[in-house]
Amino acid sequence: MRIGILKCGQSPETLRGELGDYDHMFEKLLDGRGFEFSSYHVEKMEFPDSIHDAEGWLLTGSRHGVYEDHPFIPPLEEFIRRAYAAHVPLVGICFGHQAIAQALGGKVRKYAGGWSVGPQEYDFNGERITLNAWHQDQVVERPEAARVAASSEFCENAALVYDDRAFTVQAHPEFRDDFVEGLIETRAKGIVPETVLDTARARIGVPLQSASIADRIEVFFKAPRAAAREQGAA
Repeated sequence: MRIGILKCGQSPETLRGELGDYDHMFEKLLDGRGFEFSSYHVEKMEFPDSIHDAEGWLLTGSRHGVYEDHPFIPPLEEFIRRAYAAHVPLVGICFGHQAIAQALGGKVRKYAGGWSVGPQEYDFNGERITLNAWHQDQVVERPEAARVAASSEFCENAALVYDDRAFTVQAHPEFRDDFVEGLIETRAKGIVPETVLDTARARIGVPLQSASIADRIEVFFKAPRAAAREQGAA
């Protein structure tokens, strides 16, 4: 199964050589599950020719806000809506989670409660899962079609499911601890409060359940879908 990775941003250049870019992180996360990958740097306006160039699409994180004025966001939202209408499955992580929600009628804002950084615990329908997080923006109003798949005290809409069309997660299952430590050193200073960073540093090393999210992504992408459904324009 071919998955198209829509890169909505890049990892910091100082970390990229050693720890990889966002598309490489997802390829590692989903390695050994029967997927092939193609990457498109949509932040730089590199878009697929068609929503059918892959059998599923994965939207990455980004340093940008989905509500900001960037050239790539309107065509990305249109791509999301076309894929959604055609039942081409979408997975969104962090910025991707927020972009899918916004494209489908939800609202994303900077959360008044501040930042979530480092290992955080989420409730996936009774299963407690710890994942690395890095965000201040949140989906504050979910689209009508979305149902909550996971939440936390800090993030109500931590994961959303849109029937067989989209599965999105606010946290970063692709982020290893060393990458979060690198972000703390390269992107956080003067932006994220030091108290938040201290708490994150203290929790680095707790067991993560990223493989559990990889399992969910695999099951979602491979779920049977009617091939004869009416499909939106490519």
